[in-house]
Amino acid sequence: MTSGPAAVSGPAAPAPPRVLTVAGSDSGGGAGIQADLKTMLALGVHGMSVVTAVTAQNSTGVHGSWELPEAAVRAQYRAVVDDIGVQAVKTGMLASATLVETVAELLATTAAPAVVDPVGVSKHGDALLAATALDAVRTLLLPAATVVTPNLDEVAQLTGLTVENEDGMRRAAGAILAYGPRWALIKGGHLAAHGGRAADLLTDGTEEHWLRAPRYGNRHTHGTGCTLASALACGLAQGLTVPDAARAAKAYVTGAIAAGFALGAGIGPVDHGWRTRA
Repeated sequence: MTSGPAAVSGPAAPAPPRVLTVAGSDSGGGAGIQADLKTMLALGVHGMSVVTAVTAQNSTGVHGSWELPEAAVRAQYRAVVDDIGVQAVKTGMLASATLVETVAELLATTAAPAVVDPVGVSKHGDALLAATALDAVRTLLLPAATVVTPNLDEVAQLTGLTVENEDGMRRAAGAILAYGPRWALIKGGHLAAHGGRAADLLTDGTEEHWLRAPRYGNRHTHGTGCTLASALACGLAQGLTVPDAARAAKAYVTGAIAAGFALGAGIGPVDHGWRTRA
């Protein structure tokens, strides 16, 4: 009988930075918890998760959604944070006012930067946040955020503003900052391109950083918002400033969009592993 390789003793390798995602599960693997963890692995951090809801989802849309109990969300969060610790937290789909209130309370007790992606609807237009939860997002969740990353539909949902140009993005940022986050990253991907480029605006009300990148014709962009917010949280966990983390996240998600691929009969995902395959 042969024995296996001898064990090598020695000190354990140092742990990488740790990032916790608090979000819903996407069974199709393109967005939500799955996109977040893929992004974290690609960017060199240890990803951990708190599942807030389970969706039956594929390339054509969300076909069902089941919210987890508040106690289950709280227990997952405390289990990770109290034992392992975190260097950043990212939130996504929170589904209901109860879960928004719970997560906001948990973030307030955590001494780590928080990136809040105020997910309202899916790429296919399916609602992922109850209308009754909007006030809790405005008054409880956004004040707990280091950075909030709404797209233009989410800006309209939260502030009532319709953004049609870059000046409108400035007004939107001001309206979002009025709710209390330290920084707002307004994603302008739905605007008509200026010179063939997509522009996002990052500001804390004093500094203004425009993040511009080529706009690609690829329709397979499922998971873009989750991926950007997760990449931003990774940068913060690695010690980058908010502007530097946002620039790095924009570069990563731009490459992922360019490499997005078809799956199923509808909209495919961005490619979280594009750097490896490149």
